[in-house]
Order: sequence, then C-alpha cells, then structure tokens
Amino acid sequence: MKALYAQSGGVTSVINASAYGVIDEARKNGLEMMVGINGVTGILKEKFLDTTDLDIEFLKYTPAGAFGSCRKKMKNDADIEKLFNIFQKNEISYFFYNGGNDSMDTAWRVQAEAQRRGYELKVVGVPKTIDNDLPHTDHCPGYGSAAKYIATSMMEASLDLRSMWVDSTQVFVMEIMGRNAGWLAASAGLGWINGIGADVILLPEVPFNKDKFLAAVGDAIAKKGHCSIAVAEGIKYPDGFFVADMGFTDSFGNRQLGGVGFTIAGMVRSELGLKTHVSIPDYLQRSGRHMASAVDVEEAEMCGRMAVRYALEDNCGVMVTMERVSDNPYQIKYSSIPLNLVADATKMLPRDFYNEYTITEKFFDYALPLIQGEPELPYKNGLPSYKLLDL
Repeated sequence: MKALYAQSGGVTSVINASAYGVIDEARKNGLEMMVGINGVTGILKEKFLDTTDLDIEFLKYTPAGAFGSCRKKMKNDADIEKLFNIFQKNEISYFFYNGGNDSMDTAWRVQAEAQRRGYELKVVGVPKTIDNDLPHTDHCPGYGSAAKYIATSMMEASLDLRSMWVDSTQVFVMEIMGRNAGWLAASAGLGWINGIGADVILLPEVPFNKDKFLAAVGDAIAKKGHCSIAVAEGIKYPDGFFVADMGFTDSFGNRQLGGVGFTIAGMVRSELGLKTHVSIPDYLQRSGRHMASAVDVEEAEMCGRMAVRYALEDNCGVMVTMERVSDNPYQIKYSSIPLNLVADATKMLPRDFYNEYTITEKFFDYALPLIQGEPELPYKNGLPSYKLLDL
C-alpha cells in the first residue's frame, strides 16, 4: 500500500528526524513511501519523491525541511477536489503531515473530506513547532533544540555584554520567535541554572507596560551596570495591539510581525539614555542543529514512528502527542489526540511558569529535561556535513 509524507510550516532542526522515523517505520511495515515536495503546495503540483532507494541516514542530523515545506492553507473546494484526484490517481492510502497548528488544520480537513467522500485514507499528524504551542501534548519536537539554542545564545551574549558595558553597550536585546505564546522567549532565562541569563523577559502572555518595563531595566542597570532582555515577537499592549506589526498578513491570515527588538531598544535609548544592541536570531534559532538537544532528536524520530504505528492500527484522524510521566527522572509516553481538537488552537505558557519579567522554578522543571544531551553530528572540513536533495 502507498503512503505519503510531507512537511509544512516553519521548519526546525529536528523535523527531518521525524521524517526519518516515518519513512523507516513505513519501510519496516511494507508500505511504499512517497514524499510530497514542499507540502501540499507540491502535492497539488504532483511533485513527489519515491523514497524506495533513498538513503535516509542523513535525515537524522540535517536541519530544516529536507523535502521542502510550505505555508499553504487548504481553504477552497478546487484545491480539495484536486488533492483527492491526485490521491486517487496515485493510490494513496496513508497521509502523514508533519507540522504545527495550521498544518494540523490542513490534516483535519483532509481526513474529514476523505470520510465525506468515502475514500479510504488514514491521516495522522506529526507534531512540529519551535513555538511549543500545540495543545494536548506536553511539548513539541523542535522546541527543546530551539530552547537550548536560545538559552545558550543569551548566556554567551550576556557574557559579552558584561565584558563591555563600562564604556560601551549596556543593554542587549534579543528578539525571539513566538507569536502568541512565550515558550521560546522564556527559555532565554534557563541559563540562570548555570549563573547567567536574561534579566528581563517580555512574554506575549503579559500585556506590555512601558513604564514598568523601563523601571525593571533601570533596576538591573543600578544593580550591575548592564541588562540583557529577551522579547517575544508577539508581545502586545493591554488593548491587544502588537508592539511591532509589519502591517500585512501571511497566507494563513496571521499578522506578520518583526522589529520588536528595535522598538524595545528604541524605548530604552530614548527614555533611559542607554546604549543598546539588538540581535534577531530568526532562522538560526529554529535550524541550529549544531546545538540540538539529544532528547529532542530522539523524540522527533519517535513521533514519526508512532504516526505510522497509529495509522496501521486504524487510529487515524489524530495527531501524535507526548504525555509527561515524571520530571525526575524525565519520562514520557506517546499517545494521540483527534486532529479537530488541535487544529488552529494555541497552548499558552501556564501562569505558574512565569512572573512579570522572569521564569519560575516550575518552568525550569518543565524545560530543562527537554534540552539535555548533545546528539552526534558529522563534520567535514571543520563544518557540519549536511546533505542536500535535488528537489
């Protein structure tokens, strides 16, 4: 029987590990695995890759989407009709869609349409997002590695700031991904477990108050002469407006955000007269495989394997989930949740995980297990040896 896998949405440093899990598990169970190039966008153009003879070992350590991703939303009847014509033409019986919130919505639409048409198709969503905001799962593949990258980068930048503040930059601002939830921005404080991290963390969950923020920065400056700030791109004023909005939407209808780091730095300069520096990790935080978490890599692969196992058990129309059994020792179990309960929903940072500008012990307990271990990465000529497919 034929199965189809595709990647969707913003990529991560471990999404290909999930692809490895899906393809390898499918092979072990006798499925003929095809891959859609650039998600549903490519599938609608019948751009497929037959993985029968593909050496997939490189997927374990190569970041970003090896098979190409997309941000297309299946929102019109013509696209749905064409998609099912292509599924029928290629005799697709299983569909594994690897993505985040909007991608799970697409997967749910496809499963629901298959049921409406009486077409035998088993759809399973494979979770992925550095934002960690998919509901009904303890965490998401991609988050642990991105959190490790952010925590480490904030530690190193703060050490740089500490070296230079006497007659140079006194305030460092890092703009971090996170439209609605502050999971990733919160990770900028994890370095405090080793003695250094963000002094002020601005989360989407906390309405931005300029006066309180500047007072917090002033307190840090008075205490030690310098201040490191982590700001999530999606912070909002109490009235619900984004602090930094680029003025247009993407194909999913999401407001495009950007520049909040410079906005925050501008406030500090104009109101406190302090020299600032802004860093925007952007793609680096989601594709930094050289600083990945071994736990994250292992779980990403297992989520892919579980997707295939669930489909073969007729447990379809679901997304793979992880349930935490314990923090110490860290242990999880895999389960599933109906796609319609995940689609377009967002899991916020729990209130007991943060204070106004800092993170709590509960967040440390939650996040530290997810960033453990340094997975193997092959090097060549002193650089990571990544493989590119000719798509």
